[in-house]
Amino acid sequence: MRPLRSFGEAFVLSRIAVFDPFSGASGDMILGALVDAGVSLALIQDAVLQLGIEDVRITSQPASAGAVRGTRVLVEPVGAQPSRDWRTIRLLLEDSALPPPVRDAALTIFAALAAAEAEAHGQPVEQVHFHEVGGVDAIVDIVGACAALHALGIEQIASHPVAVGTGWVRSDHGLLPVPAPATAILLVQKAIPVRPDPPGAPQAGELLTPTGAAILGVASWHIPPHVSDRLGYGFGTRELPWPNALRLWIGETSPIAAGESEELLLETNIDDMNPQFFEPLSERLFAAGALDVWLTPITMKKGRPATVVSAIVPAERRDEVERALFVESTTIGVRATPVSRTRAPRRFETVTTRWGDVRLKLRGWDGRVIGAMPEYDDCLRLSRASGAPVREIWAEANRLGEVFAGQRWSDPLDAKNRTSSAEPDPRDDHWQNRK
Repeated sequence: MRPLRSFGEAFVLSRIAVFDPFSGASGDMILGALVDAGVSLALIQDAVLQLGIEDVRITSQPASAGAVRGTRVLVEPVGAQPSRDWRTIRLLLEDSALPPPVRDAALTIFAALAAAEAEAHGQPVEQVHFHEVGGVDAIVDIVGACAALHALGIEQIASHPVAVGTGWVRSDHGLLPVPAPATAILLVQKAIPVRPDPPGAPQAGELLTPTGAAILGVASWHIPPHVSDRLGYGFGTRELPWPNALRLWIGETSPIAAGESEELLLETNIDDMNPQFFEPLSERLFAAGALDVWLTPITMKKGRPATVVSAIVPAERRDEVERALFVESTTIGVRATPVSRTRAPRRFETVTTRWGDVRLKLRGWDGRVIGAMPEYDDCLRLSRASGAPVREIWAEANRLGEVFAGQRWSDPLDAKNRTSSAEPDPRDDHWQNRK
């Protein structure tokens, strides 16, 4: 994860999610932690519906163990479920109405899961069937987690080391040692650090599932200083001698000493690729961890027209972004240059238009809010759902965002100002801090 820098009184801040898998992690535990931290269950249900999947029931319930209280999310298939292979799931995601950041993140996680399952079963990745990870359960867990993190405006994900468990797990192939083969492969491929299992039992069983490992695999294992404003616990279904839960903090990164930040400018010149391929290339670069991507037309030797693909990348994401450049384009070489940037602090707030909620990205300087920009993806989603022109939705959200201009950056907004509305607004409690 990218360390942050301070420049005088202006600090670089970003929304961060920090997982603490002291009792391992599974897809439903991750969903439970996100719901307990304030994400609406309806948002997760809606994300699954945008895939055209209706034969699944997603519910939540309070859960507790000792002094730890949280939420358990249950994913229950309704009726017989098809055994979907990776090709089917990829097409399902690519053809969905999910926002591009959610879709691309889900594709990245599923690709890692499919590759691990393929290696574990010794078969081509395109033929991998997801019956071992629950089929529709894995789809709900991964898509729901990506949609929830996107809704929270998360820009960085970090995690403490994860407990994996001990003993044996029963599968369609008989008894397997813990961690299961696909999980063990993901631990290696994603360099996931392991912590000792909690005390209390000689064999903890399976604590980390393949889906949980795939989702945590996108996290950084360097946790920067941060200030949390939300806390959630997602409970698993098993009863153990300790709280069988995943802890999640949501907050903002804190300023740290200058000079520790490291970002790279990755560039390559391409003169032999179908121009239509630049759009999916850009999407893959963002999904791999690029902070910004842009294209510049140039003229190369002998008058050949070409395009420079440029991406600003956290140093720890260099390998993933370079891999996307080599796999998704025709390049045969990538240049890397260290860069230094001054960034205005930013955070997200939400306004309620006549058509629904739109997130605003606020930016600050000299201790005050100096701008509020509506998120285009939110406006486009509401436009598609309502038929209203996207420019009208954007204009109303922009007008409602004017209330933030000039406010002190360090002053937390009180409850009545956290959501501005075009009309009387029933409180949308999934945006409220967990009490």
